[in-house]
Amino acid sequence: MASELILASTSPYRRALLERLGVTFRSEAPGVDEDAVKHAESDPVRLAERLASAKAEAIAERFPNAIVIASDQLATIDGEVLGKPGTARKAVEQLERLAGRTHELVTAVCVLRLSDGVRHLHTDRTRLTMRSLSRDALERYVALDTPLDCAGAYKIESAGIAMFDRIETQDFTAITGLPLIAVVRMLGEFGVRVP
Repeated sequence: MASELILASTSPYRRALLERLGVTFRSEAPGVDEDAVKHAESDPVRLAERLASAKAEAIAERFPNAIVIASDQLATIDGEVLGKPGTARKAVEQLERLAGRTHELVTAVCVLRLSDGVRHLHTDRTRLTMRSLSRDALERYVALDTPLDCAGAYKIESAGIAMFDRIETQDFTAITGLPLIAVVRMLGEFGVRVP
Protein backbone atom coordinates (compact mmCIF):
# COMPACT_ATOMS: atom_id res chain seq x y z
CA MET A 1 0.00 0.00 0.00
CA ALA A 2 1.33 3.44 -0.92
CA SER A 3 2.11 5.89 1.84
CA GLU A 4 -0.17 8.85 2.34
CA LEU A 5 1.38 12.16 1.29
CA ILE A 6 1.01 15.08 3.70
CA LEU A 7 2.07 18.69 3.19
CA ALA A 8 3.09 20.08 6.58
CA SER A 9 1.73 23.53 5.82
CA THR A 10 -1.48 25.48 5.52
CA SER A 11 0.15 27.98 3.14
CA PRO A 12 -2.03 28.47 0.06
CA TYR A 13 1.16 29.17 -1.96
CA ARG A 14 2.79 25.84 -1.07
CA ARG A 15 -0.46 23.97 -1.56
CA ALA A 16 -0.88 25.45 -5.05
CA LEU A 17 2.70 24.52 -5.93
CA LEU A 18 2.33 20.90 -4.81
CA GLU A 19 -0.99 20.63 -6.67
CA ARG A 20 0.92 21.38 -9.89
CA LEU A 21 2.56 17.95 -9.60
CA GLY A 22 -0.76 16.12 -9.80
CA VAL A 23 -0.13 14.05 -6.67
CA THR A 24 -2.80 13.28 -4.10
CA PHE A 25 -2.02 14.87 -0.73
CA ARG A 26 -3.58 16.62 2.20
CA SER A 27 -2.38 19.55 4.28
CA GLU A 28 -1.85 19.60 8.03
CA ALA A 29 -0.78 22.50 10.23
CA PRO A 30 2.53 21.53 11.86
CA GLY A 31 2.04 23.65 14.98
CA VAL A 32 5.76 24.32 15.44
CA ASP A 33 6.93 27.13 17.74
CA GLU A 34 9.02 28.86 15.08
CA ASP A 35 10.16 31.60 17.47
CA ALA A 36 11.82 29.03 19.74
CA VAL A 37 13.74 27.58 16.78
CA LYS A 38 14.70 31.07 15.56
CA HIS A 39 16.17 31.96 18.95
CA ALA A 40 18.33 28.82 18.88
CA GLU A 41 19.85 29.39 15.41
CA SER A 42 21.23 32.51 13.72
CA ASP A 43 22.64 31.12 10.45
CA PRO A 44 19.91 31.60 7.78
CA VAL A 45 20.57 28.32 5.93
CA ARG A 46 20.69 26.20 9.09
CA LEU A 47 17.65 28.04 10.43
CA ALA A 48 15.56 27.33 7.31
CA GLU A 49 16.66 23.68 7.41
CA ARG A 50 15.84 23.36 11.12
CA LEU A 51 12.42 24.92 10.63
CA ALA A 52 11.58 22.69 7.65
CA SER A 53 12.76 19.62 9.59
CA ALA A 54 10.82 20.61 12.73
CA LYS A 55 7.62 21.04 10.71
CA ALA A 56 8.06 17.66 9.00
CA GLU A 57 8.83 15.92 12.29
CA ALA A 58 5.79 17.45 14.01
CA ILE A 59 3.45 15.95 11.41
CA ALA A 60 5.41 12.68 11.09
CA GLU A 61 5.04 12.03 14.82
CA ARG A 62 1.25 12.01 14.32
CA PHE A 63 1.37 10.11 11.02
CA PRO A 64 4.54 7.93 11.10
CA ASN A 65 3.70 5.96 7.94
CA ALA A 66 3.02 9.05 5.84
CA ILE A 67 5.49 10.77 3.55
CA VAL A 68 5.64 14.29 4.94
CA ILE A 69 6.77 17.35 2.97
CA ALA A 70 7.67 20.52 4.86
CA SER A 71 9.32 23.71 3.74
CA ASP A 72 10.51 26.97 5.18
CA GLN A 73 11.69 30.15 3.53
CA LEU A 74 13.68 33.09 4.82
CA ALA A 75 14.67 36.37 3.22
CA THR A 76 18.10 37.63 4.26
CA ILE A 77 20.13 40.76 3.71
CA ASP A 78 23.41 41.72 5.35
CA GLY A 79 23.28 38.45 7.30
CA GLU A 80 19.96 39.38 8.92
CA VAL A 81 16.79 37.34 8.53
CA LEU A 82 13.76 39.41 7.56
CA GLY A 83 10.53 38.12 9.04
CA LYS A 84 7.11 38.23 7.45
CA PRO A 85 6.13 41.89 7.77
CA GLY A 86 2.58 41.44 9.09
CA THR A 87 1.64 45.10 8.49
CA ALA A 88 1.74 47.41 5.48
CA ARG A 89 4.09 49.79 7.29
CA LYS A 90 6.60 47.02 8.04
CA ALA A 91 6.30 45.71 4.47
CA VAL A 92 7.23 49.12 3.04
CA GLU A 93 10.14 49.38 5.50
CA GLN A 94 11.46 45.96 4.43
CA LEU A 95 11.12 46.83 0.76
CA GLU A 96 12.95 50.14 1.30
CA ARG A 97 15.82 48.14 2.75
CA LEU A 98 15.85 45.80 -0.26
CA ALA A 99 15.37 48.45 -2.97
CA GLY A 100 18.41 48.86 -5.20
CA ARG A 101 20.20 45.95 -3.55
CA THR A 102 20.73 42.20 -3.82
CA HIS A 103 19.33 39.92 -1.15
CA GLU A 104 18.84 36.18 -0.78
CA LEU A 105 15.89 33.85 -0.32
CA VAL A 106 16.76 30.62 1.45
CA THR A 107 14.19 27.86 0.90
CA ALA A 108 14.63 24.53 2.67
CA VAL A 109 12.48 21.45 2.11
CA CYS A 110 12.42 18.27 4.19
CA VAL A 111 10.70 15.08 3.03
CA LEU A 112 10.55 12.23 5.53
CA ARG A 113 8.78 9.05 6.54
CA LEU A 114 9.26 8.39 10.23
CA SER A 115 8.34 4.69 10.15
CA ASP A 116 11.47 3.76 8.20
CA GLY A 117 13.63 6.73 9.21
CA VAL A 118 14.14 7.95 5.65
CA ARG A 119 14.74 11.70 5.46
CA HIS A 120 15.81 13.99 2.64
CA LEU A 121 16.74 17.64 3.08
CA HIS A 122 17.41 20.16 0.33
CA THR A 123 18.10 23.89 0.37
CA ASP A 124 17.81 26.37 -2.49
CA ARG A 125 19.47 29.78 -2.34
CA THR A 126 18.12 32.44 -4.69
CA ARG A 127 19.79 35.81 -5.26
CA LEU A 128 17.41 38.62 -6.14
CA THR A 129 18.36 42.16 -7.16
CA MET A 130 15.61 44.69 -6.67
CA ARG A 131 15.34 47.87 -8.69
CA SER A 132 15.76 51.23 -6.95
CA LEU A 133 12.21 52.29 -6.15
CA SER A 134 10.67 55.31 -4.43
CA ARG A 135 8.73 54.99 -1.19
CA ASP A 136 5.60 55.97 -3.14
CA ALA A 137 6.15 53.09 -5.59
CA LEU A 138 6.69 50.66 -2.70
CA GLU A 139 3.52 51.86 -0.94
CA ARG A 140 1.54 51.40 -4.18
CA TYR A 141 2.94 47.90 -4.55
CA VAL A 142 2.07 46.91 -0.96
CA ALA A 143 -1.48 48.26 -1.41
CA LEU A 144 -1.83 46.28 -4.65
CA ASP A 145 -0.37 42.91 -3.60
CA THR A 146 -0.69 42.95 0.24
CA PRO A 147 2.45 40.78 0.74
CA LEU A 148 2.14 40.86 4.52
CA ASP A 149 2.59 37.09 4.95
CA CYS A 150 5.55 36.74 2.58
CA ALA A 151 9.26 36.54 3.32
CA GLY A 152 10.82 39.72 1.92
CA ALA A 153 7.44 41.50 1.70
CA TYR A 154 6.81 40.70 -1.97
CA LYS A 155 4.96 38.18 -4.13
CA ILE A 156 7.22 37.30 -7.04
CA GLU A 157 4.41 35.25 -8.62
CA SER A 158 2.28 38.37 -8.79
CA ALA A 159 2.96 42.10 -9.30
CA GLY A 160 6.12 41.83 -7.20
CA ILE A 161 8.04 40.58 -10.25
CA ALA A 162 7.98 44.16 -11.59
CA MET A 163 10.31 45.30 -8.79
CA PHE A 164 13.27 43.14 -9.84
CA ASP A 165 16.20 43.63 -12.19
CA ARG A 166 17.67 40.16 -11.79
CA ILE A 167 16.86 36.77 -10.25
CA GLU A 168 19.42 33.97 -10.01
CA THR A 169 17.99 30.61 -8.99
CA GLN A 170 18.22 26.90 -9.71
CA ASP A 171 14.47 26.42 -9.26
CA PHE A 172 12.01 29.24 -9.78
CA THR A 173 9.38 27.47 -7.64
CA ALA A 174 11.69 27.81 -4.63
CA ILE A 175 10.97 31.55 -4.72
CA THR A 176 7.30 30.91 -3.94
CA GLY A 177 8.10 28.54 -1.09
CA LEU A 178 8.47 24.95 -2.31
CA PRO A 179 11.31 23.87 -4.65
CA LEU A 180 9.46 21.41 -6.86
CA ILE A 181 12.51 20.12 -8.72
CA ALA A 182 13.96 18.87 -5.43
CA VAL A 183 10.56 17.66 -4.19
CA VAL A 184 10.06 15.50 -7.30
CA ARG A 185 13.52 13.98 -6.86
CA MET A 186 12.93 13.30 -3.14
CA LEU A 187 9.47 11.81 -3.72
CA GLY A 188 11.06 9.48 -6.26
CA GLU A 189 13.29 8.16 -3.46
CA PHE A 190 10.05 7.05 -1.75
CA GLY A 191 8.72 5.45 -4.93
CA VAL A 192 6.27 8.27 -5.68
CA ARG A 193 6.23 8.83 -9.42
CA VAL A 194 5.68 12.30 -10.83
CA PRO A 195 4.15 12.42 -13.38
